[in-house]
Amino acid sequence: MTIVTTTIAVANQKGGVAKTTTVVSLGAALAELDERVLLVDIDPQGSLTFSLGIDPEDLEITIAEVLLGTKQADDAIVITDDGMHLLPANITLTQAEESLVGRTGREQRLRVALDKVVDDYDWIIVDCPPTLGVLTVGALSAAHQVLIPLQAETLSHRGVGQLLDTIHDVRQFINPGLEIMGVLPTMYDGRTKHAQNVLQAIRDTYELPIVTPPIPKTIRFAEAPAIGRSVLSTAKHHKGAEAYRQVAAGMVASRSKPARKKK
Repeated sequence: MTIVTTTIAVANQKGGVAKTTTVVSLGAALAELDERVLLVDIDPQGSLTFSLGIDPEDLEITIAEVLLGTKQADDAIVITDDGMHLLPANITLTQAEESLVGRTGREQRLRVALDKVVDDYDWIIVDCPPTLGVLTVGALSAAHQVLIPLQAETLSHRGVGQLLDTIHDVRQFINPGLEIMGVLPTMYDGRTKHAQNVLQAIRDTYELPIVTPPIPKTIRFAEAPAIGRSVLSTAKHHKGAEAYRQVAAGMVASRSKPARKKK
């Protein structure tokens, strides 16, 4: 039987909501479960690439060349110390994005590129930039689901409506099968009434599912990128690492797939 690959775009146009931390941590948690994982960095800042111990400035081939069609995804993919594969990015993606604006099929280029390697992975997780431009739209066009990390503070959810409008347009014109996996509360302090009220406001205003458990606020997430590893490696038993493991286990459990033989 064919193994179905699930592609998830981790998106929120607001910066500082733990998008990259979520991509790294979920990828590592899925790898711990013996899932085959490809992480895709489509942020010109290369934060995901840096967080996994790879210097973006040292790269000769990145997602930029793949999107422009001069290289294949296989040419750019690298293996990380945490067991995930990575399609990296650096600042050259800014120039590629500008070039893509005037090119045919710009919204479909990431999907076409990933189609060439999709059979090698169980999960493909895309780290989107903090904008709703052509790169994010391309990620939404390639994805089966969208995960929205959201800091549990009042001002953090004000831009959610704009993101939902973009998702609606992508569904209507490009990718009708796109689903919203839900909102993942990050930097969450469950002891405060404020954080609880923010989650209730999201439920009431946008009618979006809340992915649980919430991810707690901790300095451990800021320390991990300096080492080039995920928090699951640098603070293996910390409550933040355990929270991402629970989210990943829920993702695997919610997807029915046949057992595969070990290679």
